[in-house]
Amino acid sequence: MMHLAFLVLLCLPVCSAYPLSGAAKQEDSNSDLAQQYLENYYNLKTDVKQFRRKESNLIVKKIQQMQKFLGLAATGKLDSDTLEVMRKPRCGVPDVGHFHTFPGIPKWRKTHLTYRIVNYTLDLPRDAVDSAIEKAVKVWEEVTPLTFSRLYEGEADIMISFAVKEHGDFYSFDGSGHSLAHAYPPGPGLYGDIHFDDDENWTEDASGTNLFLVAAHELGHSLGLFHSANTEALMYPLYNSFTELTRFRLSQDDVNGIQSLYGPPPASTEEPLVPTKSVPSGSRTPAKCDPALSFDAISTLRGEYLFFKDRYFWRRSHWNSEPEFHLISTFWPSLPSYLDAAYEVNSRDTVFIFKGNEFWAIRGNEVQAGYPRGIHTLGFPPTIRKIDAAVSDKEKKKTYFFVEDKYWRFDENSQSMEQGFPRLIADDFPGVEPKVDAVLQAFGFFYFFSGSSQFEFDPNARMVTRILKSNSWLHC
Repeated sequence: MMHLAFLVLLCLPVCSAYPLSGAAKQEDSNSDLAQQYLENYYNLKTDVKQFRRKESNLIVKKIQQMQKFLGLAATGKLDSDTLEVMRKPRCGVPDVGHFHTFPGIPKWRKTHLTYRIVNYTLDLPRDAVDSAIEKAVKVWEEVTPLTFSRLYEGEADIMISFAVKEHGDFYSFDGSGHSLAHAYPPGPGLYGDIHFDDDENWTEDASGTNLFLVAAHELGHSLGLFHSANTEALMYPLYNSFTELTRFRLSQDDVNGIQSLYGPPPASTEEPLVPTKSVPSGSRTPAKCDPALSFDAISTLRGEYLFFKDRYFWRRSHWNSEPEFHLISTFWPSLPSYLDAAYEVNSRDTVFIFKGNEFWAIRGNEVQAGYPRGIHTLGFPPTIRKIDAAVSDKEKKKTYFFVEDKYWRFDENSQSMEQGFPRLIADDFPGVEPKVDAVLQAFGFFYFFSGSSQFEFDPNARMVTRILKSNSWLHC
């Protein structure tokens, strides 16, 4: 029943594929639809006559199985909600419960994989396609020991292509609005490959079919994941169009599934590709009460405090005594890791994130359009290649940027860098270490973080009032 590497079809919902008239004809159509659905996805072995025997316990059990998996009330009846779900195009492989892998648990027997984008859709610029695939790769790379590199020629482990109708693998596409893509589980040759239906309208946002979202799902199959019954999971069978795509996050169900195959990210002593902060020795996952802990960047966000470290951040709020710990990519998939600086402008409800010579703007979970931008658009001279730290004074509407032993001041009202800068940190913030990792304003003080220490600075008295451990904010 399953052919050629358990083909996976990810489908876009439509209103109805069965326009019928007449009560009797409708009832027959519903029975035919249900029988076909249960045969395809729930291993029902029956014929039409047997199916239409409504007293059949087998039929009731199969309907209940389907209803439970897809999050419906397990009535065992073909009610309107059940029929509505059955009419939605979906993946072409049978459903299984919770996170699952393909039969036989295929997985890659190596941790470094290659991918190649064989051709492109005309719906998007090439760099937009490249970016969507790269973001999709990072979704899985962040939570496993797997690493990926892109090939531009030759045979890669995962060959990615756009095609229409029959395209050489015996599983032809069916035009716009039905099967979006299919992928094969790990293995040689065709296995691991991903095909996108180029009759779809591929987009960067939710106005059409979002390429990143579908690619991330299909990559899960290429790595060996089957479908999940968790409606919040990326690996749930039905395509979900998010109105705010940046709210996407990999669910714990997805993480559990992929780590059941490959395990969590291992300990690593490697530096990031563009190292800007020190990486703690030992575990790749930072420990909040490590006495040597330092932060890459710190910002407020709508009354909460965010402490960024490597690929992660701690989220501290007034209503939760224990700081939450997350991957940056689970909240903002398009943001980089190993940040340089971050700050919030309350009047604009915006957090600005810096890495290297670029910066991003986010509102809540949404990265704003038009970013990243170059830091020199803020007024920095060409010699400045990155920012060490930043903080915005919400009362004075001034933002301070710290670079090595100097700082600049930016006027939020005029959106311009002020004259007379840079100035030396030592002159205007006496007692503060000249190398600043992060800055936070709270309770009328500035808190300057340098390595594992922080300096509480009173701007009115122009003096350091206390020296604390950096992780004191995390209840350590």
